[in-house]
Amino acid sequence: MSRMNFGAFLAPHHPIGENPTLQFRSDLDFVTHLDRLGYDEFWCGEHHSTGWEMIASPEMFLAAAGEHTGRIKLGTGVVSLPYHHPFLVAQNMVQLDHMTNGRAIFGSGPGALASDQYTMGMDPMTLRDRQDEAIGVIRKLLRGEERFDHDSDWFTLREAKLHLLPVQEDLPFAVASMISPSGMTLAGKHGTGVLSIGSMSEAGLQALPTQWSFAEDAAREHHNIVDRKDWRIVMFWHIAETREQARQEAKDGLFRWRNEYTAGTLMQVGVEPFDTPDQGVDEMAFSDGATAVIGTPDDLVAKIRELVTLTGGFGTAIGFVHDWANRENTNRSWDLVARYVMPEVNGMLDAYRESRKFVVENRDSFNQARAAIMDKIMSNEKAAAAFQQGSSVKPAFAPHAGPDLSQDKDRDVGD
Repeated sequence: MSRMNFGAFLAPHHPIGENPTLQFRSDLDFVTHLDRLGYDEFWCGEHHSTGWEMIASPEMFLAAAGEHTGRIKLGTGVVSLPYHHPFLVAQNMVQLDHMTNGRAIFGSGPGALASDQYTMGMDPMTLRDRQDEAIGVIRKLLRGEERFDHDSDWFTLREAKLHLLPVQEDLPFAVASMISPSGMTLAGKHGTGVLSIGSMSEAGLQALPTQWSFAEDAAREHHNIVDRKDWRIVMFWHIAETREQARQEAKDGLFRWRNEYTAGTLMQVGVEPFDTPDQGVDEMAFSDGATAVIGTPDDLVAKIRELVTLTGGFGTAIGFVHDWANRENTNRSWDLVARYVMPEVNGMLDAYRESRKFVVENRDSFNQARAAIMDKIMSNEKAAAAFQQGSSVKPAFAPHAGPDLSQDKDRDVGD
């Protein structure tokens, strides 16, 4: 695999209680922080109920984020296609791509919240087929194909053609994938990328080794190509200088998130409330079926490498944005990932280490060169006298190589 990318997925999952207007501003500040740190992608979703997931229009939020950032790519994670007329979705994505100067990624799904679907009177059994149908139509529109008609039981097009195309000649697509093969199969059918969200559950992690084969099989059947570099896997993490510090920063927010939202509001099947905050950390990060990394940069490096081996390779590690810790510690966590995890995973430090090793192992050669220089100096009477005079004067300031990094506490890997 080539260099791994890193990104963030903001559903969002914000506990109820904060001023919503200020929360939107805070989320925009967070995207700006990620852009400054060099993250590759930022995703946000579409939800219309539950109180916690407050972004109703990812396109609108990402357009605002585009004004605060310069390089990070901005993905809809995801637009729930059965909720919208496909022509309008295509129009919105074109405008977003222009407003972000070609940084938009179009992610789609069938709709995640049953409460949203109930409110809009939708039959859950129709949603995946409608997503499939809409993707095909939207791809034709974004490619600027000739005018076409389309008749469906839920939308109609007459001589449809966009009057403006995206900045990107081939605007990237991705589909959400949970545990079942349906998302991967849809990606293969349409030749899109994948945003694996099911990887945040124990069952989803267990399914990862076989997931990509569904995309490849469907791609062959429909004469398309899928590429592992377009496979994004979503992960839970909170990173600090030590495992104990990470635990203390994250445990209370994790406890509330699990008990009040995933178990208490969504009532996900098989998700039980935690009895204590420490139980939450132990089960999520340190059990046999751990789905989160709550620890040090080295712990996250090890987990990502484990996932690469488990899956056979993927293109982007996406961190799920949560409020387990306060803002200061959350930002610090993402900073540590950028400073220590990204370069380690991508081998950016290998040449440094090789250079240091070379210098240490070839010290005798360098000493011989130094001795030869000293012989040359001492063979000249004036140079020798000047050197001897200079060496007898103690300097007022002696430069050194910097702090002793062997005592650096920032890389404590825990017990």
